[in-house]
Amino acid sequence: MKPRVISLFSGCGGLDLGFIKAGFEIVFANDIDKEACLSYANNINHHILCKDIYSIRADEIPDADILIGGFPCLGFTIANGKNRNLNSSYNKLYLEYARILALKQPKYFLVENVAGIQSGKIFKEHFYEKILPSFEKCGYTLKFAILNASDYNVPQNRKRVIIIGRRNDIKNEVNFPKKQTKIPKTLKDAIGDLPLEYSENIPNHTGSRHKININGYVGNRILSWDKPAPTITGRGSRGGGAVIHPHPHLHRRLSVRECARIQSFPDDFIFYGSNGAAYAQIGNAVPPLMSYYLAREFKKVLERIP
Repeated sequence: MKPRVISLFSGCGGLDLGFIKAGFEIVFANDIDKEACLSYANNINHHILCKDIYSIRADEIPDADILIGGFPCLGFTIANGKNRNLNSSYNKLYLEYARILALKQPKYFLVENVAGIQSGKIFKEHFYEKILPSFEKCGYTLKFAILNASDYNVPQNRKRVIIIGRRNDIKNEVNFPKKQTKIPKTLKDAIGDLPLEYSENIPNHTGSRHKININGYVGNRILSWDKPAPTITGRGSRGGGAVIHPHPHLHRRLSVRECARIQSFPDDFIFYGSNGAAYAQIGNAVPPLMSYYLAREFKKVLERIP
């Protein structure tokens, strides 16, 4: 019998894909974004509940071994620069994760979020004094680390805080995965074989018409073929615009498929909705390959628990 997973803030399913590949069964998934839910339903499973998390009751969620999810990070992300906002309504969604954690009491849980959630004085205080204690009060022992996706064969520098929780009556500890590579995969490894122009003949190899203006800001920096890509972001409007990185040839911006490759999504994963919606889904996702290495650590431990 496969270990069972509850997925919150599932988005299009990047985190879930990694757990499925590692041998888990997703028994419940939820997100409020209709287009992300459509992508999830058509690629992973139609069981995703497209509903506001505030209205979800505990009896709607099956029991499971693990709870996973990354609550929205718009207020925490460093990519927002001076616009980081501790009081953003998005920053309170960790309380809904904690509510369901307390009600369902899985053996373990996993939270993924931007590194900015614990950088800077007021954000660090909030992380240690509010976010972590809210999970500890549910009856869990916590550990966290900052991992870079490029250490897990993802062709992208993407640093994220990973929080792992173990229910206090469970003795088996889950470790963070060891680095999988000494030489990171490059942008050329990821997208070097795709056509230089947008093409309807390749699923999702279409994209933004927003002008390129190389000025050093996010979305307007020159990318190198021989290095990992910078972080694929999901912030900004659904129109995509300036947050979509330029192609290294500087003749256009990266396509939806190129961003998906950089995030380690397989080519048969099709994104639904407008190009802007697809960019946002990809940028908000956990790279499935990084998720897979995290999931393997949980699998090792669960196989030792009667």
